[in-house]
Amino acid sequence: MDATHQVIIIGAGFGGLGMAIQLKTQGQHDLLLIEKGDDVGGCWRDNTYPGAACDVPSHLYSFSFERHYPWSRRFAPQAEILDYLRHCRDKYGIREHIRFGTEVTEARYLDAHGLWQLTLSDGGTVTTRALITATGQLNQPAYPPLSGIEDFQGPHFHSARWDHDVDLTGKTVAVVGTGASAIQFVPEVARKAGRLLLFQRSAAYVLGKPDRRYRRWEHRLLKTLPITQTLDRLRIYAANESRVLGFTSLQKAMTVYQRLFRRHLEKHIADPSLRAKLIPDYPMGCKRILMSNHYYPALARDNVEVINHGIQSVDHSGLTDSTGAHHRADAIIYGTGFRATDFLTPMTIIGRHGLTLNQVWRDGAEAYLGITVHGFPNLFMLYGPNTNLGHNSIIYMLESQIHYIQQALAHLPATGALEVRSRTQNDFNRRLQRRIRDTVWDKGCDSWYKTESGKNTNNWPGFTFDYRRQTRVLDLSDYDYPH
Repeated sequence: MDATHQVIIIGAGFGGLGMAIQLKTQGQHDLLLIEKGDDVGGCWRDNTYPGAACDVPSHLYSFSFERHYPWSRRFAPQAEILDYLRHCRDKYGIREHIRFGTEVTEARYLDAHGLWQLTLSDGGTVTTRALITATGQLNQPAYPPLSGIEDFQGPHFHSARWDHDVDLTGKTVAVVGTGASAIQFVPEVARKAGRLLLFQRSAAYVLGKPDRRYRRWEHRLLKTLPITQTLDRLRIYAANESRVLGFTSLQKAMTVYQRLFRRHLEKHIADPSLRAKLIPDYPMGCKRILMSNHYYPALARDNVEVINHGIQSVDHSGLTDSTGAHHRADAIIYGTGFRATDFLTPMTIIGRHGLTLNQVWRDGAEAYLGITVHGFPNLFMLYGPNTNLGHNSIIYMLESQIHYIQQALAHLPATGALEVRSRTQNDFNRRLQRRIRDTVWDKGCDSWYKTESGKNTNNWPGFTFDYRRQTRVLDLSDYDYPH
């Protein structure tokens, strides 16, 4: 039998680091974090494109146990968030528990031993009593299924794998996609490129971003009176939490944000034909609402053209749109998001009696509270199915899950293993999907929240404080104890 750890965590982003810190603080030192990259940070390590930043205010996009950090801006840029995570890694002594540059290719539950055996990319294996996945929902870049996509002879890359060696100055750059990443890097690229061709499949709702640098006197106040940062955190949380009503039970509340969207669009886009291209044809909130002060001004530049025809194919010199028009380009950037519904890919997860997670999730991923799955004892997920948000900080959701998993791990010495009951999981997900059908996310648009069959496997359809209520106390009657 391989060397066995009490706990193994896959991934060293916000979820994995937060989990490790809380376990170590609790006295659990026999833990291992397995990280495929060469540093902590997850998506904040991988997404280094120009203009990358958070759309949740800094004071809330941080751990509750490490909230007093000297953020430079109200909305932190990527590099600063990555530094924050490194700070947390070092302050809480987590570096010594991380194995970098290693991927898990398979995790198999050994029924006879009550252990998980992990096969690693280097061919080695490790075992653990409890396995926690913290791989996130936004870690596998999605490329559009375009004919000839590999035939293009110039530089081409996904925004999450930005090639900083490519100089875009004076070039004709084609950008495919208008999602959360594109609205941040398009303004930066437009300043350098000779010409920018933006291929838009569907327009996004974009609001102004209330961002600015913190002033020196504010930093002094926050340092002298840390409670001011705590109060600001609470204020941001309350303001953001109220927005969930517009997605769920009070969708008419979106009217306020629709007015803000139109005002923001009209302020920056004077050309009526361009403005018409940028008005979405789906209800606000059905797809992710975006924030930027620079996106619309960039689209109004003389060197930027918005093309709202679909792409038919790619060849060695450019792209052909659905009308048959060919557009030459020197470089192509794909801002086409992530395979968000492909949870835990590309790992193979094998539970009791040889059952694979792919088999269980053939109709779309689901879990109890987004954390546990029947047939997979002692497997716990952070940021699992239906725990994503459209209105507030995912860190709040992660901390709810971390607290719940801590309780589960505390019961393992007595129970040996915990496996959520099938009925518990099924009842929970029936109620959840019924609630989702009444949300704006189910109003006829395609989004990364859904599988190809239309099942929403990503979003939590309610208040985050309700999710925290449901995860506050682990109920052992929800679980069986296989031997």
